[in-house]
Amino acid sequence: MAKTAAPEPMRHASRRANGMGQGTNVAGRQQPAGTPSTPENNRFGADRAEASSQGDSPPNIQLSALYQEVKFRALEMVHDYLETQGYEIADVNAATLRQEITRAVSIAISGIGMALNAEERNSLIEDVRFELTGLGPLEPLLADPSVDDILVNQHDRIYVERNGSLELVSQRFRDNDHLLNIIQRIVSPLGRRVDENSPFVDARLPDGSRVNIVVPPVMIDGPTISIRKFKTTPLTGQDLVRMEALTVDMLNYLARCVQSRLNILISGGTGAGKTTLLNVLSAFINPKERLVTIEDAAEVQLRQPHVARMETRPPGPEGSRAITARELLQNSLRMRPDRVILGEVRGGEAVDMLQAMTIGHDGSMGTIHANSPKDAILRLELLLGFGGIKADAISLRRQIARAINVIVQVERTLGGARRIVHIAEIGGLEGDMVLLHDRYRFERDRSRGSKGQFVQISHNSVFDERLELDELCAPSTPQTPRGLR
Repeated sequence: MAKTAAPEPMRHASRRANGMGQGTNVAGRQQPAGTPSTPENNRFGADRAEASSQGDSPPNIQLSALYQEVKFRALEMVHDYLETQGYEIADVNAATLRQEITRAVSIAISGIGMALNAEERNSLIEDVRFELTGLGPLEPLLADPSVDDILVNQHDRIYVERNGSLELVSQRFRDNDHLLNIIQRIVSPLGRRVDENSPFVDARLPDGSRVNIVVPPVMIDGPTISIRKFKTTPLTGQDLVRMEALTVDMLNYLARCVQSRLNILISGGTGAGKTTLLNVLSAFINPKERLVTIEDAAEVQLRQPHVARMETRPPGPEGSRAITARELLQNSLRMRPDRVILGEVRGGEAVDMLQAMTIGHDGSMGTIHANSPKDAILRLELLLGFGGIKADAISLRRQIARAINVIVQVERTLGGARRIVHIAEIGGLEGDMVLLHDRYRFERDRSRGSKGQFVQISHNSVFDERLELDELCAPSTPQTPRGLR
């Protein structure tokens, strides 16, 4: 086996991020297991006592500074072993690596005479392994299927979203250097960089999860990471019905809209579930159709076999130019799509999207940030102006009314639940205003907070002839998740 040094990012994680790069001799600090109490021991005991007095569970001992110190001592020893043996991390099998980590943890623990129970010891061993082979404290959160979002506010404050609610977790980074090191592990394989000159970046993890990173000087309190996890098993329409995001009648109506090739715009705020609904509705597209998707970060999980996926590109560190959604949309029309699916309309691409919807690409779909169907129309007017269209308001609204058939408004409640609150059809112009024909609404019961009921406003549709399908086709069966790379 060739004699090589340990992987560079891993070595930095142990020596620069842990603050032990000033010639600390770990072995020289060993003490017998029965060493009398020391200030370090007392500090650990105080941490444990404080956690116990607050009623916290044992894993919260990870918040202890001493726990972090022991973890990085063990990490240092494992790296020394790998360098001595001339191994790369990838060269060591899992069993051998865990054995060496266990040995290093035992030495580090006995070196300061601390006592850990079995659960805490196993947690420490896993934490060291995550530092060696993954993204450190983020790894257990990425592996937890109950976690939807991971938000690192500061090196010692990490929040996650579970079931629509945010909660503080016990995982933490040792300091900002440790956090920055993990950030470099995320962006380096992608050929991206984040530093003072380029302080923020959008990227994607190997599992498809979307990550946004911002570092000082833009961030005052230290680097931050925001991760929206990629779900390997997309939700279905029945899942949304079970979660009370819509009713069966609403789902059947939207499925008929998709199969009748009506153009659909999904509107809502950040985190309201726009992309989730887009994924659900896309399952009703005929698998024989050719689909082209355009996104800033690949999140749409189409289940059809005939899909071409495109992704925008920011300017590169070597001076390569950005590739915008508008350029991709213009090119996609030369790719013979039956439908175009635009992850989010946020700029001049609105012009090309509306044109595509009116020149033979019926059934196209997209999302937009807005608080109501009316706001979505006003925002489209604004974006058409950004796209360079010089026309009066009536002409812009006429173009919107010709292109968009149905607007679906989604909302996230204060309690974290996501639901469809408004479905409206566009019935043309009435005077100088776009005519909205309401089909469904969610009517709140003010005495019950965010509770309420779904109400069908109208039983007639502007598109009755197109919606008269003999049979509602079953949704496409799931394919292998396309977000994995």
